[in-house]
Amino acid sequence: MLDYASLAAVAAVAREGAFDKAAAVLGVTPSAVSQRVKGLEERLGAVLLTRGQPCRPTAIGARLCAHVEQVRLLEGDLVADLPRLADLSEGPAVVRIAVNADSVSTWFPLAAARFAEETGAMLDLVMDDEAHTAERLRDGEVLAAVTADPAPVVGCKTYPLGAIEYVATASPAFMARAFPGGFDAERLRHAPLLRFDRRDGLQARWAHEALGVRPEGPVHWTPATQGMLDMNLAGLGWAMTPRSLAAPHLASGRLVELPPGRSILVALYWQRTRLAARLLDRLTAAVRTMAGEALVKA
Repeated sequence: MLDYASLAAVAAVAREGAFDKAAAVLGVTPSAVSQRVKGLEERLGAVLLTRGQPCRPTAIGARLCAHVEQVRLLEGDLVADLPRLADLSEGPAVVRIAVNADSVSTWFPLAAARFAEETGAMLDLVMDDEAHTAERLRDGEVLAAVTADPAPVVGCKTYPLGAIEYVATASPAFMARAFPGGFDAERLRHAPLLRFDRRDGLQARWAHEALGVRPEGPVHWTPATQGMLDMNLAGLGWAMTPRSLAAPHLASGRLVELPPGRSILVALYWQRTRLAARLLDRLTAAVRTMAGEALVKA
């Protein structure tokens, strides 16, 4: 029989990033958390957490944390059927999922709100680029993911959601500085641009598909959707922006499209573990419904 008190301690440290924070969540002392983690590591003969700022699970630790999350989901089903068990639970069920920043800034909050209202459960969002969220699912770090990767993760179901439409945008002031004689592809190659992080290839993809060029200009790194939009509006560089976020600024003239009519689509998918848990089923239904209303057809 697995030692679930110790497993819960490992999962709490991995989730909170520190032993003292995990202790506060579990309602015990940091020493108790440390003893539970150390005792389990000694019994298994393996390191489950890398100590640092923050603490992170090892590969084996991540698998055990994923198991704990799945057990909690199943316990949520039991509590729904046997309400008296609620007094023995640790609080509302929590579903840990991976989502890309642009989804969180556009359509996903509506799905999250519907799910929370219907179930009372909480969400623990892990933010990552849509091209890499599936890796979190493969590693067992999350139970589901919004991803641009259609390749099924082993043991998971995949559902197409639709696509986010992106347009290349810049402020009028930036356009006047970067393209004094009018927009042209060669000048775009050397113009300052905004990128989310080192793995963000959206600007390069658009420039290649729309104009046949590769951007080589200086980069402002802006790892937040709203921050990138604000930097775009301030005239620091051009960027790829979800059309739903860009639309009011394009209409007001605070942003312009360069050049118009050359948007690109990023198809999204919902991948979830095949675990038979009603909470995950309800979340899947909410995600698919809201994505169907908000996203464009891929």
